[in-house]
Formats: sequence, C-alpha cells, structure tokens
Amino acid sequence: MSNASRHPQLNFPEQDFRLQEVDGQQQIFDPVRKKFVALTPEEWVRQHVIAYLHKEKKYPLSLLIVEKEFTYNKLSKRADIVACNNKGAPMLMVECKSYDVPITQDVFDQIVRYNLVMQVRVLLITNGNNIYCCSLEGGNYKALEHIPSYQELTSE
Repeated sequence: MSNASRHPQLNFPEQDFRLQEVDGQQQIFDPVRKKFVALTPEEWVRQHVIAYLHKEKKYPLSLLIVEKEFTYNKLSKRADIVACNNKGAPMLMVECKSYDVPITQDVFDQIVRYNLVMQVRVLLITNGNNIYCCSLEGGNYKALEHIPSYQELTSE
C-alpha cells in the first residue's frame, strides 16, 4: 500500500513507513514507541518529523520521547516530541498539528506555555506544510533558518 494513498505529501523528505490495517483502521509503526499506532493526520505529521530528526538531523531514536507527559497549571499535558541530550535533559520540543490545521499564534503560545515547564532551547512547530523553528535566547524567542542537528544542539 502506497504511503501517499490516503495522506498528502508533506514539506519533509518522503519516507517509506511501515503501515498496516487492523479492523479497518490504518496504523503506522512508530520507531520511538516501538509499536503500531493509529494513523491520524497528526500522527502522519509526527512520523515525518521523527524520521526527519533521526535520518537527516541525526537525533538518536533512543533520545526522542513521544507524547512526553508533564504538568502545567496542575493540568496533565503532553508534548508531541521531545529530544534529549545523552544525559537525558530535554533540548528540543516539537508541536505537531494535523496537515489541515493552520499554524496560528495560539499554537505558538501553546508550545511557549509548555516550555515554561520543559525548559528547552529550541521549539519546532509544524503541520507538515509549514515548519517554524525558534530558539530561546536571553528570554526571547528568535526564529531559526533551519532545524538544528543533534550535533549542533549538543556541541554548544
């Protein structure tokens, strides 16, 4: 079954994902969680980001966390993807939206609120079509021209 059969091409390199169908529900293999998960539009974006971070930017899969739980304002929240350094400290946080959800100020505000808890240096926000990356420098967020590689984030 072709990856593109039901899902649009995104602004990431094309990938050859492991797909399966169970009881009429399409599933995709998540190499971080090491299991098949429901293939929703948001998951399609998330798996592209994971593949891109791992294959292109050399983030070890073992240092990626999917749906990282944390508490914000006494509420349980989840970060879509968190990349850690080899000491386990979070460095980069990703907020994935479905490919048909626009990236708005509200989405940016959401990840900034999450970062009050997570305290990462780099934020990545994407719906697969639009990709925004910024770094926290001196209390302000500065847009980045590219997504930093694992090497770039760990060598600073």
